[in-house]
Amino acid sequence: MNETEDLIRIENLGKVYDTGAIKVIGLYNINLTIQKGEFVAIMGQSGSGKSTLMNILGCLDRPTLGHYYLDGVETADLSPDELSAVRNRKIGFVFQSFNLISRTSALKNVELPMTYAHVSKRQRRKRAMELLDKVGLSARYDHQPNELSGGQRQRVAIARALANEPPLILADEPTGNLDTAASVEIMELFTALHREGATVVVVTHEEDIAEFTNRILRFRDGRLQSDKRRNEQGEWIETLESLEQSIDTAKKVEKKEETAHV
Repeated sequence: MNETEDLIRIENLGKVYDTGAIKVIGLYNINLTIQKGEFVAIMGQSGSGKSTLMNILGCLDRPTLGHYYLDGVETADLSPDELSAVRNRKIGFVFQSFNLISRTSALKNVELPMTYAHVSKRQRRKRAMELLDKVGLSARYDHQPNELSGGQRQRVAIARALANEPPLILADEPTGNLDTAASVEIMELFTALHREGATVVVVTHEEDIAEFTNRILRFRDGRLQSDKRRNEQGEWIETLESLEQSIDTAKKVEKKEETAHV
């Protein structure tokens, strides 16, 4: 794999929560890469580690061990202010609860990340209107969140996530508060963004939502349990070696090296 194509690279990553009396391991020795332009679902039950990973991917938390490179930058070396800048410039967040500012128009909500990025007022408005049009809400630019349906609020949130053209769209249970029809609309929107070249990572526990993506990472008890990718025929192929397979591969490589030195 060409390293320059990797948007996310995680090496030997671990997360330990020290509660004082006991230490709880959130993630065990995770190694994975996500390339630019991928559409990925992260799945797992409560306590699986998927939320811990999402917080680290979003630079909302730091790993205890290992390395997390985002767009070639080692995040562990960054100061709090630098991490804040990374979140604003490199990550577009979409949350289950929308996280829109109440009593503020859809237009102003979409403009917000650009305000923090010091984009001029004229450019902010132009870009925000373009994004609202992109998500099908240009006619409701002046509506406040309480005047919009759940699906419409989430579309505003997606437009806001795209404001600074971040390389990564990180969505945490984006359909969790939506009905089936609205959920399908949101996932079709993510699919369209992916086809345009966006890197989209969706954290979900819903199988039908994960089916929209092209890669599914499953976590269990803090470990990466499965890594399935969709091939050109639309079939899911497991690409993560089991522990037994990894040991067998290592033995074969070792034996081959020994033979080569004889």
